[in-house]
Amino acid sequence: MKTSRRIFLAGAGATAASALSGSAFAQSAIDDILASTQRGNWDDQFDARATTQPGTVVSTTPVFSPFTVAYIEQTLGQYRDIVSRGGWPMVPDTKALKVGVVDPDVQVLRRRLMISGDLSEQAGISSSFDTYVDAALKRFQIRHGIPADGATGRFTYGAMNVSAQVRLGQLETNLVRLRSMSGFLGDRYVMVNIPAIQIEAVEGDRVVSRHAAVVGKIDRQTPILNSKIHEIIINPYWNAPESIVRRDIIPLMRKNPQYLTENNIRILGPNGEVDPMSIDWSTEEAAKLRFRQDPGKINAMASVKINFPNPHAVYMHDTPQQSLFNQLERFHSSGCVRVQNVRDLVTWLLRDTPGWDRRHIEQTIQNDSDVPVALTNPVPVYFTYISAWASDGGVAHFRDDIYGRDGVEELQLSTL
Repeated sequence: MKTSRRIFLAGAGATAASALSGSAFAQSAIDDILASTQRGNWDDQFDARATTQPGTVVSTTPVFSPFTVAYIEQTLGQYRDIVSRGGWPMVPDTKALKVGVVDPDVQVLRRRLMISGDLSEQAGISSSFDTYVDAALKRFQIRHGIPADGATGRFTYGAMNVSAQVRLGQLETNLVRLRSMSGFLGDRYVMVNIPAIQIEAVEGDRVVSRHAAVVGKIDRQTPILNSKIHEIIINPYWNAPESIVRRDIIPLMRKNPQYLTENNIRILGPNGEVDPMSIDWSTEEAAKLRFRQDPGKINAMASVKINFPNPHAVYMHDTPQQSLFNQLERFHSSGCVRVQNVRDLVTWLLRDTPGWDRRHIEQTIQNDSDVPVALTNPVPVYFTYISAWASDGGVAHFRDDIYGRDGVEELQLSTL
């Protein structure tokens, strides 16, 4: 039976409060961590206007890189040291803390951020949420894939109050995954990181562009796969998979008989187009037919589809629902991957295909429908599941274990 996130944090928060107020041992353990020689040296010129902690939070190093393996091994040493010294305190999660707030909980927040290396000890311990804490919290949020607004909220508290021991285990689990993918993956490749809901276009061991993604729901998961992107279709038709016909279209038609017409979806049978009014929608007979959406602005794939052979019948594509990319939890698809700024990615993919520069791509989007373009040089694509990694200087990055593949319930923050 799953324990709710609220109950878990309330209990842990109470425990932390008790430890802070009544346990000299706990205080001593925290002080030992802050004094540890394995945590690295702080910048002598700490400045609240910018992050001055060791290492790079935003990096051009690909997640799939031999360097990443070295960085995560370095980070493991730091986290083992933190765990051996008692971990970090639980931060009470009942208040919205931000610049200008003066509250005793800020003292706990400061210690938490110091231990994880986000706040310099030179900032001191006080109840004031100042610009030093603001810069440190934004750094923490970036490392955890949270919008860096410098304010504590549900997702920030959730990530912050995962124990050091669990984070250490998450790093160890993902190190195994990273080692298996640290060989030569191609001069150019695309990597879709499912829990990070992010796409990297990599060339010459450098990330040339990153794209926010929308991936599969928990009950319609995006699969792990390796393939090669061989084709781009501009202004494609969308053919609804049978699973979507059964689970989505038929129920919608029962509620709104005009749904197909309103969404430019046609039903195609063996003898041509089928009138939706001739179908008994109280049954599932329609699942035997083909549902095809016309190209256009409301098409489910919008302007572009990116094809690669795979047994799961998934692909990457544009979307008319651009607002989804502004959401923190982008697990909305039926398994395929939606790509923000997809035309930038397509331009890069077609770079070696004669006649398909950005200008011609845009002209084709404006004027034509269902145009297939074969890549002269197919580009490898990897759908993977990396929920923790490290960047330059051993800076740890963590993401929600949305599909529960790390084996620790505490990491499934979105479902608790």
